Amino acid sequence: MNPASRLTPYASPDPRVRILGIDPGLVVTGFGVLDKTGQKLSYVTSGRIKTPNAELAQRLKTILDGLNEVIAACEPQQVALEKVFVNANPQTTLLLGQARGTAICAAVMHGLPVAEYTALQVKQAVVGNGHARKEQVQEMVRRLLKLGGNPSPDAADALACAICHAHGGQGLGRIATAGYRMKKGRLV
Repeated sequence: MNPASRLTPYASPDPRVRILGIDPGLVVTGFGVLDKTGQKLSYVTSGRIKTPNAELAQRLKTILDGLNEVIAACEPQQVALEKVFVNANPQTTLLLGQARGTAICAAVMHGLPVAEYTALQVKQAVVGNGHARKEQVQEMVRRLLKLGGNPSPDAADALACAICHAHGGQGLGRIATAGYRMKKGRLV
């Protein structure tokens, strides 16, 4: 018997991974979708979900409905979103956390895995500086995705989150970070 005849043919999986980045916000939630093929990133779409000036429940429903539409239209395979940071105002932090929870629910309802990144990790991955300004993030997102102009700040933050995830997360490329945590931009 020929040894090669015992080998099963290798079926290569689809090398493209579609990532939905989300920048959760109670007034405006940014979203950005990109494709990763090997090390190449390709822009798919981005935008904002603006909530009405209404009760909290209605705002959360608008976020959920909007993200459900994006997920149905773009069919992402993975979701990356920004973690909530603690504001000086605890009430603002709680409200932002509810918008973030709604975004996570939208992804989970569609069976999508969710990765979470701090703003520091996202900025480090995209700009190389964890304390970069919003304008720097917008400019680097435009360059990395070869866009004709800068995306809106909310869409840029969402795309930056997707880029961070595509590059292996935590702004550290492919360095294994299991069991570590970030402190002042360093692994500890």
